[in-house]
Amino acid sequence: MAKSSELSIVGGLAAAIGASACCAGPLVLLLLGISGTWISHLTLMGPYRSLFIFVVVVLFGFAGWKIYQPVENCQDVEACAAPKVRTRRKAVFWFTTMLALVLITSNYWIIWVV
Repeated sequence: MAKSSELSIVGGLAAAIGASACCAGPLVLLLLGISGTWISHLTLMGPYRSLFIFVVVVLFGFAGWKIYQPVENCQDVEACAAPKVRTRRKAVFWFTTMLALVLITSNYWIIWVV
């Protein structure tokens, strides 16, 4: 359980970064003082945004399914049977889910930041 849910969370977060690359990426780079004409090339990922969002939803859905599975499905020696580990994984899952949501929705709220 640990590896599959961890990989799903990392993959989902990477896909969320890819989905926000067209909108939040240039703004973050400009706020950091990095500029150049190459920044306009980040908007080329815009057409693939819906694909990235689909990947985020699928990977986070799988990770949530693995994290919230009943304890009875875990063997005693597995980490998912320990209450502290389950609580920590749930906290990491929800933190990264909220971060991914902020990144995915960046093209809707980014206009108010600028």
